[in-house]
Amino acid sequence: MDSALSSSLRLQAKACLALGSPFHAGLLDLAAEDCEAGGPTAALLAPWAGEDLRGLMAAAVPLRLLGGLHDLVLSGDAPPLADVYPKPGKEFDAASAWPQARLAMTQHAARLAAFMDHEPQTNEVRRSVCLLGGFLTVAQETGLPLRCFEIAASAGLNTSWDRYRYDLSGAAWGPESPVLLPTEWTGPSPPLDAPVVVSHRAACDRRPVDLNDPALRRRLLAYVWPDQFDRLTRIRAAIEVTLAQGVRVEAADAVEWTARLAAPSPGAATVIYHSVFWQYMPRENQAALRQTIENIGLSATNEAPLAWLRMEPPPENMALMEIRLTMWPGGAERLLGTVHPHGASVSWTG
Repeated sequence: MDSALSSSLRLQAKACLALGSPFHAGLLDLAAEDCEAGGPTAALLAPWAGEDLRGLMAAAVPLRLLGGLHDLVLSGDAPPLADVYPKPGKEFDAASAWPQARLAMTQHAARLAAFMDHEPQTNEVRRSVCLLGGFLTVAQETGLPLRCFEIAASAGLNTSWDRYRYDLSGAAWGPESPVLLPTEWTGPSPPLDAPVVVSHRAACDRRPVDLNDPALRRRLLAYVWPDQFDRLTRIRAAIEVTLAQGVRVEAADAVEWTARLAAPSPGAATVIYHSVFWQYMPRENQAALRQTIENIGLSATNEAPLAWLRMEPPPENMALMEIRLTMWPGGAERLLGTVHPHGASVSWTG
């Protein structure tokens, strides 16, 4: 048995517990034991055998397993599993759910394997809270409308960031909206009075989620942790807003798409942005995208500035997210703040 596989499950269990999902934490601890015993968990994770722990976590293998099980629940195709999964107003615990989860890994092995073959689509809408301060900073410092280009947009929920209502520990921003995004905000407020006009928005993803497809919409929901009912409520509301706005996410390679579309434009600030995406790219692709953005920045002027806004974990701590902003002309980079991976809290420095 590959010890890195069980270690990845236990490491993700600790992260789930720290991030407020005791149900998923418990499932993963039990799955780790099953993996070590050569049970159905080991069979499902076999395609990643030989990968080191860092690679397993970067590929989010434990989250793929959790997403696959939740997808079975949401589909209605595994009623016994659904009966023991979290529901509002109902008591639940991982130990009670585990026998059905383990059975589902056997009865639905092919379906789970197919689900896990694709990288996670974690379109956490509250990450817009983390990005908001960056957009406001660009708007204030340039005084220009924003042309927004989102890389790895998944279903495009964060492409509609300006259509949501924000509560930054009592400081509000945004229109009236069915999507309310609260967060614990510490540090100075971002420039909430900066005039914001989004003159253009576009998005790409290698495998975009078509929200008009029920199966793909369900896949998106499957990666929301089932015992976090507020997150499920928010993402469902954001899906409706995004559908109403007609947001289209283009299926494209990030490097090619960025080079083709995101050149600076006079009279607007071009913003290239992404969240929790970098770790899924091979290093050579990371280098190519960075070089592409820097090359675009060389043509930026004060009348046509470029901003690169991102929410990503630093290499040494995958549980902590940083908000970084690089602006051209000049290419000066700064750390704007650190944030909870799901946007529950923001520590802002500006």
